[in-house]
Amino acid sequence: MAPKSKPVPAALPRCAWAEGDPLMERYHDEEWGVPAVSDAAHFERLSLEVFQAGLSWRTILHKRAAFRKGFARFSPRRVAAFTERDIRRLLGDAGIVRHRGKIEATIENARRLLAISKAHGGFARYLGSLPGDLEELRGIFRKEFRFMGPKIAESYFESVGKIPTVHDRRCWKAKPPATKKGT
Repeated sequence: MAPKSKPVPAALPRCAWAEGDPLMERYHDEEWGVPAVSDAAHFERLSLEVFQAGLSWRTILHKRAAFRKGFARFSPRRVAAFTERDIRRLLGDAGIVRHRGKIEATIENARRLLAISKAHGGFARYLGSLPGDLEELRGIFRKEFRFMGPKIAESYFESVGKIPTVHDRRCWKAKPPATKKGT
């Protein structure tokens, strides 16, 4: 989870997708594009992006508390040890997205994230060592993780600040347009 920051005044303009829903606004203001530090934070964002495939981000954020409960607060070590019994438990949990393929991918992704983290001294260090080109990043993650299509990968990279987030022009987080020297 992102470090706690000072709340942004509600009156500030945001990207249209985030406006009008306190959870979306808080995610936009405090998490989206903010680098994740811990393996658990990376695993949570990666997992939520997997579950979001085909659904709205709003749906996922509103189910986040149930996901955290069901997936052991996104502890990759604990989730990596999940068994068929845990899969059945999760398939019966109406608070989350009950999709066997996504649940199994999340468990396998925990194992893969742990292996990468161990090999590189932390997942954030691994991510920082990767090239910045989006197409290369997508290809790497498609090979490394399950249920990882190009859009899921891109959304994950945006969420953790690996690639820049694109904000509506009027959004308080938007970068001002570059000006030419001498004008």
